[in-house]
Amino acid sequence: MGKKIAAFGEVMMRLQVPGYDLLSQAGTLVYSFSGTGVNVMSALARYGHDGYLVTRLPDNPLGDAAAANLRKLGVAQKFVVRGGSSIGMYFLENGFGARPSRVTYAHRLESSFNTAPDNVYDFAAIAGQLDAAHFCGITLAMNDSVRSQLLRFAEAVKARGGIVAFDCNYRPSLWGENGYGKAKPYYEKMLGLADIVMMNEKDAMHVLGMPAKAATREGQLEELIPEAASRYGIAAAAGTHRSVNGDNTHSLRGYLYKNGAFHYSDLLTFSVYDRIGAGDAYASGILHGELSGFAPERTVRYAAAAAMLAHTTTGDTPMASEREIERAMTQAAGDVER
Repeated sequence: MGKKIAAFGEVMMRLQVPGYDLLSQAGTLVYSFSGTGVNVMSALARYGHDGYLVTRLPDNPLGDAAAANLRKLGVAQKFVVRGGSSIGMYFLENGFGARPSRVTYAHRLESSFNTAPDNVYDFAAIAGQLDAAHFCGITLAMNDSVRSQLLRFAEAVKARGGIVAFDCNYRPSLWGENGYGKAKPYYEKMLGLADIVMMNEKDAMHVLGMPAKAATREGQLEELIPEAASRYGIAAAAGTHRSVNGDNTHSLRGYLYKNGAFHYSDLLTFSVYDRIGAGDAYASGILHGELSGFAPERTVRYAAAAAMLAHTTTGDTPMASEREIERAMTQAAGDVER
């Protein structure tokens, strides 16, 4: 039986340069709508849950287009409000080889979501209708008003016995100078409220300022994540380690720390068509497993397979079905499915 889960976050317009061109080379852009909350709720809706978005869209044709996209993705709009006239955008240039992909944000702080009045959402009423809610460090980075809204919503969900999920998703470009110092108190508040957290050793070291003795990433992970889980009362912590290979393939391994033990996926190596949004696919797999009562070993394998498949489709939003993910977990792929 599916659960009712909502995400608090911004709907963004993605403007993508065709192929591997730079913005300075291209003459056209392809637009779509996305955002962490959009991506995770769309995936969970595809897995059989009721996925809602708590957000504010422009009250104009731009907002209408975004709302149409949410309907197409299966994201429920019961808690979407309309107002303002602007939407946040980002420009995507696909990387190739030694050149990484590049995201350039525009109009973030002027967007309808980021300028929403404090009283525009009835968080108590919304929280009373949910089993769980998802929050993101990208939203936490926006401004004081949005941070206050996010924390109030998380507190309302927690007060009504719901599950709080938080994806650290630290973005240096959004926090600015002395970003780690600015972010830490807000991250600590959210981690104290969260039951399920997407984080890795870098979040613990840089955002939380936790020292590590180990020299390797794996050693630092196994040293710091149990300490963070204990300190903040986190029931489950999950994330990935990724490496980019010389032949343009990527390798990814997922982890889930729960009940005092680490669980790992296999190391998956795959070609990359579109990397953006793969972390949201992994998060949606972890949430699906946790909400559905999967064994931890199955949850982490499911999430890693979902992330792998997300690299194979264009756009931010994970598009794989449960059946396709289960098939990828058996490593049966390559030929035409008939």
